[in-house]
Amino acid sequence: MTLTRFVTKNAFRNKRRSVLTVLSIGGSLLLLTFLITIWRSFYDSKPSEQSAQRLIVRHKVSLVFNLPSYYKQKIQAIPGVKEVVNQQWFGGQYKDDKPENFFAQFGTDPQELLKVYPEFKIPADQLEAWQHDRAGAIVDVGLANKFHWKIGDRLNITGKIFPLNLELTIRGIFTPPDPTQSIYFNKDYIDEGFPRLKGSEGFYAVLADSPQDVPKVAQAIDETFRNADRPTKSESEHAFQLGFIGMLGNIKAFIMSICLAVVFTILLVSANTMAMSIRERTREVAVLKTLGFTRNSILGLFVGEAVSLAVVGGLVGSLLCFFIVGAMASQGGMFTGMKVTPITILVALLIAAVVGFASSFIPSYHAAKVNIVDGLRHIG
Repeated sequence: MTLTRFVTKNAFRNKRRSVLTVLSIGGSLLLLTFLITIWRSFYDSKPSEQSAQRLIVRHKVSLVFNLPSYYKQKIQAIPGVKEVVNQQWFGGQYKDDKPENFFAQFGTDPQELLKVYPEFKIPADQLEAWQHDRAGAIVDVGLANKFHWKIGDRLNITGKIFPLNLELTIRGIFTPPDPTQSIYFNKDYIDEGFPRLKGSEGFYAVLADSPQDVPKVAQAIDETFRNADRPTKSESEHAFQLGFIGMLGNIKAFIMSICLAVVFTILLVSANTMAMSIRERTREVAVLKTLGFTRNSILGLFVGEAVSLAVVGGLVGSLLCFFIVGAMASQGGMFTGMKVTPITILVALLIAAVVGFASSFIPSYHAAKVNIVDGLRHIG
């Protein structure tokens, strides 16, 4: 019998205990993998080439306050700016307030939108139809598939921020490189239904000449409006998106604290299991020593069993998380585009292995030190 076979046989000698241990570790690693995936999706993901070339200009104080429409011409005149498009968050309700029916709605300029977002692919005839229909809209292909929308369908959205309801006609379906869960319509629709908003915009999306120009352009825009009645805050598109997440609080600290709690829980579960298992096998240790096993080899056997159980649990949890996140991402919402990467799974398995080692080393070390006579006399 090989050492690997010996470790495997002993790791699952008490099948009920081993299965429960694997499930406990697997559940903890599922949560840990999920949190790592959220962390990487929010903070470690790199923006696309087009996104890195864009910046968002909003009111310095808050998105609640709009910017004047004439800012567009001034921004366009700043060196390094290639294109500018206005956008207005509508925040209406489709069907009901269930999370699965939520998606972003932006009023914008149909003539300028795709100049700033050239990665949005849409047939020319659909784009032209949208540009000539003041009550028209274009929708993300992911949303179209989710709600089974097609060209010509009516789209009714109840206003929650503005005192008007949108009655739109889908004129086009665009395909972005990453899901946006968004629809775009002509901002004039809001201006006509709510005249108080006319002459102002929620924010501006700006396309710079190159990604290297983004910091310089952002500084120049803010300098231009520093002493204006409505000063601006300009930042990269990725930073703007993280700003929304930041509104929820210190997400980094929250995720980190839960991760530490999960790891500590895994450590306790594994340590308790290994302590019981090793204590029950004191006489077995004496027999192994009688057969010629050294202290180091016995220590390696016990630690190997613990690491094996922990890694199996980690593999079960991380793979289960892979399928769960995939299913959640397909439903849209905040998990759109989120996925468990191979690197995340490897990190989870490494953490499981380290926890298995840390939880078993001390009891295994003490067990390996038991002399043959005391071990054979042990009852328990």
